[in-house]
Formats: sequence, C-alpha cells, structure tokens
Amino acid sequence: MMPRSKGERSFVFRLILWTIGLICLLGLIVVGGVVYYYGHDLPSRLDLKSGYRPAVVSTVYDVRGQPIGEFYHQRRVVVPLERIPPQVVQAILAAEDARFFMHRGVDAFAILRAFFANLRRGAVREGGSTITQQLVRGFFLTPERTLTRKIREAILAYRVEKNHTKEEILYLYLNQAYFGHGNYGIEAASRDYFGKGVDQLNLAEAALLAGLPRSPSRNSPYRDFFAATERQRYVLRRMLRERFITEVAYQEALQTPIHLTPAPALNSQIAPYFVEYVRRTTGDRYGFDPLLQGGLQIYTTLDAAIQSAAQKAVREGLNEIRLRVKRKSGVAQEGRGDVEGALIAMDPGTGTVRALVGGYDFYLSQFNRALQAKRQPGSAFKPIIYSAALEQGYSELSVVQDAPLSLRMAPGKFWRPQNYDNRFVGPVTLRSALAHSLNSVAVRLVERIGVERVIQQARKLGIESPLEKNLSLALGSASLSLLEMVRAFGVFASGGHLAEPLFITKVTDRYGNVLEENEPKSKPVLSPEVAYVLTDMLKNVIQSGTGRAAAKLGRNVAGKTGTTSDFRDGWFLGYTPELIAGVWVGYDDHRPLGDRETGANTALPIWLAFMTGAGQGSGSADFLVPDGISWLEVNLREGGYPLPVFESSALARIPYAAGSKIAPPGPTKARREKKGEVDANAQPADLRERAEIDLRRRAPR
Repeated sequence: MMPRSKGERSFVFRLILWTIGLICLLGLIVVGGVVYYYGHDLPSRLDLKSGYRPAVVSTVYDVRGQPIGEFYHQRRVVVPLERIPPQVVQAILAAEDARFFMHRGVDAFAILRAFFANLRRGAVREGGSTITQQLVRGFFLTPERTLTRKIREAILAYRVEKNHTKEEILYLYLNQAYFGHGNYGIEAASRDYFGKGVDQLNLAEAALLAGLPRSPSRNSPYRDFFAATERQRYVLRRMLRERFITEVAYQEALQTPIHLTPAPALNSQIAPYFVEYVRRTTGDRYGFDPLLQGGLQIYTTLDAAIQSAAQKAVREGLNEIRLRVKRKSGVAQEGRGDVEGALIAMDPGTGTVRALVGGYDFYLSQFNRALQAKRQPGSAFKPIIYSAALEQGYSELSVVQDAPLSLRMAPGKFWRPQNYDNRFVGPVTLRSALAHSLNSVAVRLVERIGVERVIQQARKLGIESPLEKNLSLALGSASLSLLEMVRAFGVFASGGHLAEPLFITKVTDRYGNVLEENEPKSKPVLSPEVAYVLTDMLKNVIQSGTGRAAAKLGRNVAGKTGTTSDFRDGWFLGYTPELIAGVWVGYDDHRPLGDRETGANTALPIWLAFMTGAGQGSGSADFLVPDGISWLEVNLREGGYPLPVFESSALARIPYAAGSKIAPPGPTKARREKKGEVDANAQPADLRERAEIDLRRRAPR
C-alpha cells in the first residue's frame, strides 16, 4: 500500500477535527436544548442562604432554662457550620460526596462509578448524586426517580454552585438533611440518638449519623442496629480511604461502643398538662403555624424539680386510693373511668405556677382537671366565708352556736345541714369551728353576714365561676376549678394580695427578638391583718383539726380539707410561706369515692407527699406578722371558752386585728350546763359578741 502524501494526511486530520468539532457542537446544541427544555422554568439565580428559613422546633423551658416541651412539624435545630466538628463534616463527605470540594455541583466521576457498581450488582444500590444535588432536590424537587428529575436536579445544582460557596452549601445541607425518626438536620439527630449536641459527638457516633441520610429508615439504629453499624463501618472505611482519618483512629472508632440515648419525650413526660396549656395559649396568640415551624422560645414559670415531685405524688397517691377503693367495692365497672386527681402549686406572692398535674396519665386523658374541671369544694370553701366574717369584726374567739338547723327551702321542703359525724356541740369559737369544719356554724355565719357579702368576698378572692345566692354556698355547693381555689387561698398566704396566675414569662422568635414579656401581677384585696388571722385559723386546722396529718411536714403550715356529699370529691389546700398547693381527688363522672374517703384521707396525703418532695419539709420560717396585729394569750380550759377539747393545747396565743370583738371569758361550759344555761342541741340563743378585752396582751415574738 502506497504511503499517503502529506496533503492527504493533512486532509484526514482536518476531517477528524471537523468531525470532532461538529460532534461537540451538536453535543452543545443538544445539551443547550436539554438545559433550556428542562430548565427554562427553573430559577436562573439561586440565593438559598439569605432566604433560608426552615421549619424549626419551638421549645418550652422551665424557670431554670431546662427544656420541658417541643412543638414542630419537622424536628430541626439549626446550628452554624462553625459548631459542627471537622470529623462530623468529613464523615458526611465520606458517606455522601467525597469529591465535594472538586466538582461544580455534578460529579461525572461519581456517576460513572455508581453506574459500573450497579451494573456489577445487577441492581441500583448506589447513586451518583452530589451533596449539592441532594440539597436542591430537598428544596425544589420531588423524590421521584425519573430521568427528568435527575436532569433538572443537575441544572439546579450547577446554578447553586455558581451563587454559593462550598461552606454555605454544607451549612444548608447539614441543617436540612433528614436523619430519620422526624429529625431534620445533624443537631436534632445528635440530640435524639445520643442525647447531646453535635459538638460532643465522637468519631464512631459521627460515622453512624453520617450513614443515615442515604436510607434513614433502613439504617435506623432503633429499627435495625446491625444494619446501622454495617453502614457505620462503611463510612469509616471511606473516611480512611479518603485519608480523613488515620488507621489508628479507624481502629479505635471500630472498637468504640455505641450507646443510644433517646431524647425524652418532653411533651408527655415532664409536665404534659402544663405544656399542653402552653401550646394552646401560644398557638391561639401567635398562630399554630408559627408555633410549629417558627422556632419560638417559650420561657415559663414551671420548676421541673417541683413538677417531678408533683407527678410522683399524684401518681402514687392515686394508686393507693384506687387499690383501697377497689378493696372496698370490688372490681370497677367496665367502661367507667378510675379515680382521678389534680394538683397545682404556686408561689403565693407572685402567682407563678411551679407545678401542674391535670390527671393520672396524659396519654389516657388530656382533660386538664386542674384548669378545666369544675367541682364542688365542700368545706374547702369555708375559709372564704370566715374571711368575710373577720372583715365584719368577728375574731377567732367569737362564739357561734353549733346546733341543728331546719331551713324552709320550699313549701313542705326543709334543709337540715348536718356535721360530718351527725353530732352538734353547742356554742363554739370560730377557731374551733373552722378547725373541725362544723357545717351548721358555717351556715349561721352566712346567715349573719349575708349571702351577697359572701359572694362579694369570693369575687374579691378571684372566684369567677357562677355562685348561687343561697345558704348552701356555706357548704361549698358551687362548682369551682382547682386553680380558682388555689388562687383564693393564695390571698391568705400572701398577706392579702390576689395574684394573677402566671405561666409564661417570655416568648422570643428564632432570632431572639422578644415577642412578649410578662411580670407577676397582684393587687391587695384583703387587709394584711385579716389575711394573717385567717392563716392562723388555718394553722389551727393542721394543729388540732381535720388537717392534722399535714403537721408531719414539720413546719408552719396552714390549710383546709374539703369533702362533698356522699364523698364525691376530696380536697386539700395548704401552704407554707413559700409555696401553696391544692389537690383534688374524685371520679370524672361524679361517682362517690366510697365511705370515709374524705379530703383528709384522699387529697391530703398527696399534698403532704408533694410538699415533702418539693423541699417544703425543712426550715422553720413562719408567716409574716403585720404591724396591725395584737395578741391575746388565754388558757382555753380555764377561760370558759366553748369546747377546749377541740384544741391541741389549752394554752393559746390568739392574734386579732383592731376592731375585732373578742368574747370575754366566763363560767366554764360544764358549770353553765349544770345551771341549765346551755343546751348543746338547742336552737341558738342570742350570742352577740361583747366588748373587746385584753388579757395579758404581748407583742409578737
């Protein structure tokens, strides 16, 4: 064959060049056409970072800054790239895109590698998508596996790379990627799987998390720990191959045990009823979309330690009551709920709510019995009546007759209020009558001072529920919430100030801008002297009356039991100078709890367990004595005051305010009965309180 001439060789060379050029031109035309066809409706300039406002978690905090609740559509906590350790970033790159810093959004080498790997396996096991492609897919595209989506994905990835630095893309990806179990972003995943922030992860933990975005469900350590650790080892091998880690670090990571520490289900574990109240309140105020997506930071008054004591006391107390009730009555009827309870604890001076339990189990019933239920308080209402009497000039030693009453309610219908033990004791001091919760005395007090005045007193003390204008109000017949009762008793505990219940102190947006800030609010509604005398009477309830079990707390305590007819409701409200708490126990359907299931036997033990657990069992601080208080020291056994047997000691130091009427001592009850002057079961005689006297008055110690 004759060798080709120089001209022929030149012609062939030019032909090849023209052919290559034509092919390239056709390729460019095809690529351009494809880009135009698939990308003409896509944004040409992408600025993801400046407008990046992902849905993030709104968090509820207790008074010490401890998280107690979260609200979200997507559980995400955004963190800056600087807070993410290099080994975590390298683990993600090794698992998803080792050549991330070398390509411009699309990695042809990775695509070819994945193609041949899948060809060898006979199935699609690897993908060639870069981190940038995954990012734009999450922002703009659907997860469907089609050629059209892959082309559009590549176009968008290239445009993103033109407008963003690699660091910006990594920041967006690490906060946007899905890591399974509702966790979006590396920080939320780290907290959920390991109970700590991403900046505290070790290499083994970082590699496990890095293996999740490819297949969060299949590689979940909760669902298949073996699959998760296999994927972790793959990531570690890739890190070693890419020289991100040394052989020593690789071997150490393989030997490091993985301890999963699931994040607590905050909303349902620490304070579920309180958190649900916050959710409703905040959602109503700002809208539920901002609450679930906007990253609000909600700071509350709840104390997690005190709340823990409340949860424990209510759960254990109700368990004991349920067992006791079932032993008495047998197995509970099918389809009917079990005994329930509620507790609220507040700072009496500020109204800040420190603990709230709305029922036995939030999962079983979301009905908040502390805030939503309206029940009859029974004798727990009596301190409101007595406070009104004190304002009218009565004192602890004022005498009222405890004797049978027959009140005509309608033609042929009479109301005959009875005491708990169906006995009457005759003339009795208000101090003793309140301590032993004598019903006829309460009714007579309401008769004397007037139903309207009692209702006005209840309104002053924060009672907002309807109150009927009849004498049954004396026995706590109105339906009130536990919060209302705790708030009213808080007036006595705080020296006469009515405080607004405070749940939320501050709300900020995701950037720290304050949306609202709330300070404690209170106003004086009782004189300090009346509040103090009433508190002293309630201390006597604990010392010698129906609340004696509360004395086990071992410090100055004031409180009152409450029991409704047929033992349907049990109450106890009590306070120290620092904390007030109220407890209610009963059935949701108003069934009786059972014989002798009084407030002292049901609610008081729960209250005592709570106050002990809340640290109220130590210290000896007493209630502040107002300047306007004077003192009367008497020997009740010798002074002729009725029923000294009710008192724990014959010697008493009685506080009273100026203008109060103190009954003078006289003949003993036994001598008066002997003379026929007193009939314990007679209708009340005229027992007007006489002039004030002063027996051995002393200044307070």
